[in-house]
Amino acid sequence: MAIILPHGVLFRGGAESRIRTKLLKDGHIDTVIGLPANLFFSTGIPVCILVLKKCKKYDDVLFINASEHFEKGKRQNRLRDGKDGEPNDIKKIVECYQYRTEEVRYSRRVNMREIEKNDFNLNISRYVSTAKPEPIIDLKEVHNDLTSLEEKVLTATKTHNTFLEELGLPALP
Repeated sequence: MAIILPHGVLFRGGAESRIRTKLLKDGHIDTVIGLPANLFFSTGIPVCILVLKKCKKYDDVLFINASEHFEKGKRQNRLRDGKDGEPNDIKKIVECYQYRTEEVRYSRRVNMREIEKNDFNLNISRYVSTAKPEPIIDLKEVHNDLTSLEEKVLTATKTHNTFLEELGLPALP
């Protein structure tokens, strides 16, 4: 069974927490798929698909974060279907689910011990980080670029001052 729900059911406490914990302990939650915001006419909030199975094979939960894979629309976003050379977001989700593949910043299989350590919290960002690594900055290269720019500024100022002197105007400092 697959259910479309707001993300809150993945981490809120109270009755939702008790239901989520029971489903997890009984081995019924198979996959959590995070979708982008504004996919449905009735709501603009991001939603998730919770896939439940009675007899699942694995002692883990597959998390798929598809929240960044969509086409932005004027009134409504959409999952792309691969037509006209565009990416196929739907196929990617289905294949990831079908083959239970792991991909950096997109999907991950998480064992029940880790989920239990997190108090049965199923918040997707807890398990699938979408953070992009910081670019490595070569300080020597940046220093050389700044030195080169400074030399160009000095040359340009000198040339400009020559023109100002010919016009009888005061030079720049």
